Parts: sequence; C-alpha cells; structure tokens
Amino acid sequence: MAARQATVTRKTNETNIEVSVDLDCAPGTNRTQTIEVSTGIGFLDHMYNALAKHGGWSLTMKCKGDFALALGTAFKNALGEVRGIRRYGTGHAPLDEALARAVIDISSRPYCVTDLGLKREKLGDLSTEMIPHIFHSFAMAAGVTLHVDVLRGENDHHRAESAFKALALAIRQAIERTGGSDVPSTKGVL
Repeated sequence: MAARQATVTRKTNETNIEVSVDLDCAPGTNRTQTIEVSTGIGFLDHMYNALAKHGGWSLTMKCKGDFALALGTAFKNALGEVRGIRRYGTGHAPLDEALARAVIDISSRPYCVTDLGLKREKLGDLSTEMIPHIFHSFAMAAGVTLHVDVLRGENDHHRAESAFKALALAIRQAIERTGGSDVPSTKGVL
C-alpha cells in the first residue's frame, strides 16, 4: 500500500509554515506516531496534538500564520486519489460534561458547519472565534464536507477539546482503507 504522507511549506510576508502528515500511524500499523506541534499558541498546540493522537496520524507543524489551510492541504495531498477508503466518518467524543459530534465526507465538495456554543472570548491565548475558522479552513483546503457540533457541556475548554477529538475519530474512520481500489461514489469519481 502506498504511503499516505505529505509536507506543505508556505512562506509569505505574514506566514511561515511547515506541516507534515503521515495518515497511517494508528495503533496496530507498526509505524511510530510522532507529534510535534508548535503554533506559538499553547492551547492550539494541545488541540492539534489531540487531533493527531486520536486520528492516528503523525503530525509535525511549525507555524506562524494561518496554519489550518496548510494542514488541510497536507491532508488532501497525503490522502491522494480518493480510492479504497470508507469516505464517510462519524465521531463522538466526551470530555467530562462535554460531548461533541463530528461527521465528515471526503467528497471533494468543501463545506463546513460548526455549532460549538463557545461562550468565552479566549481559551488561553486562543481567540475562541478562531476555532470555527480552523475547522472551516481545514474543510475548504482538504476538500471535505464537515459538520462539528458540541451537543452539551459547560466548560469551553472541554467543549473545544471534545470537538477536536470527535473530528479526529471521524477522520480516522473516513480514511480507513477498505482493501479495495474502488472510488466510493456512485458517480465513479470524486
């Protein structure tokens, strides 16, 4: 099976980003999972660590600027032609009183809906209005349809973290190899 890995580098006057992903590092794959994230925002590093850990990816991110686009691009490049995968994924993740749901369709039809219900202005140094933006940017760059909802929870930290973990589980399910080589679409193309 072909390795599903990619690296994206982007340098502009406002950004300096390097993102590398390996989508096949889940337990049981005989591949070592390595996660090194440095966005300059501690809470965001924590969220990307959770995304990679529970998604079964290796992830290296060194960023200054809008990194969600680069992560989405690296994900799309690593996945390659959409063949022999489940395509759809659903994940639910609790964190104490919070419960989140994420649903993804690797469809080449980018769209994103989020309902996180965050009330605080910031989580650490991360502006909470950036969290839906991160999901949206990832979906647009990756070419996926994505829905992320927090179903309940009082603590915004728990709400946000459960959302990232639910997304990780949904992605992990959607990119699971089926053993075939078919395009998972009645159209025959994605």
